[in-house]
Amino acid sequence: MTRRSQAGFTLVEMIIAIVILGVGLAGVAVAFSVAIGRSADPVINQQLLAIAEEMIEEVQLKPYASAANSPPAGCARDTYNDVSDYNGYATSGQICTVDGVAVSVLAGYSVSVGVATASLSGVAAAKRITVTATRGSQSLTLVGWRTDFAWEPP
Repeated sequence: MTRRSQAGFTLVEMIIAIVILGVGLAGVAVAFSVAIGRSADPVINQQLLAIAEEMIEEVQLKPYASAANSPPAGCARDTYNDVSDYNGYATSGQICTVDGVAVSVLAGYSVSVGVATASLSGVAAAKRITVTATRGSQSLTLVGWRTDFAWEPP
């Protein structure tokens, strides 16, 4: 009787192949999970930067000199009329428009502003503006300056 060779895999070979493929796929799944979990970080960073830039620009556009004003209600800033009025301004879990309306798509973000008198490279009248935007454990701080220096073109 002649023995014919049979083609195929044994049960043990199949089980070993399945185990190897399973371990490989589990490693790939973990790598994708980490990448997906961190994919929102750049969006949050960009949003923090946009909030901080908007706020520092708003403060820098105000006059340097102090002027009398009435305190705003809530997170409104519509009565702020000079740079120093922003000192101590802070929100918690919300970002508001100038007139105090909360921006719903920015829920969870916060912003704080500090203004301090300082000297800047020989300019006696200068104010250092520090704006910090936060969301959860992430934060971004921008520093800007406002001077009482009037430049006139030649």
